Amino acid sequence: METRGSLEASGAVTRLLSLVRQGDGEAREKLFVEIQAELRRIAGRQLRRETPGRTLQPTALVNEAYLKLAGHLDLEWANRAHFFAVAARAMRQVLIDRARERLAQKRGGGADRTTLTGAALGFEVELDEMLALNEALDRLEKLDPRLRQVVEYRFFGGLEEKEIAELLGVTTRTVERYWTRARAWLYKELYPSKVTE
Repeated sequence: METRGSLEASGAVTRLLSLVRQGDGEAREKLFVEIQAELRRIAGRQLRRETPGRTLQPTALVNEAYLKLAGHLDLEWANRAHFFAVAARAMRQVLIDRARERLAQKRGGGADRTTLTGAALGFEVELDEMLALNEALDRLEKLDPRLRQVVEYRFFGGLEEKEIAELLGVTTRTVERYWTRARAWLYKELYPSKVTE
């Protein structure tokens, strides 16, 4: 159940998005202030999965994701939830770009690991497999867009099941089932030799 404060915050973001779409420059500044704490929370969740000292800081991830979003703030956003869903996708792209940069540098050494966590069937993805994960998510989108959305929101956006349920208009239990199915499918895609052992 949403609290009065969260409902007010949701309405404020939706109103600011509408004003930005109408060309209000002051609303653009207010919007960034309003969403910055939430984006930092999402970024912090995502970055806690990565090896310390080897990745972006939450503020840097938020800033890079916001730069990707800034050019599209005048789009017709349905609401706050729609905006944060797109923000999760922007964070995914920032992290994928970062993985590509690291692979291009070919510095060697130990591979960074990121973990897909949850109640069951968690698994780790090495940094050089991040691109494979991205490609697998593109394939998953063709099979079941909802499963891809759940992974993107949970893994890249750091959203909780309750938040994802709100975004997708389903129950929390449905999101839990999607998350379990998506992780199982991704594990098979990323580690086929381990599945047959």
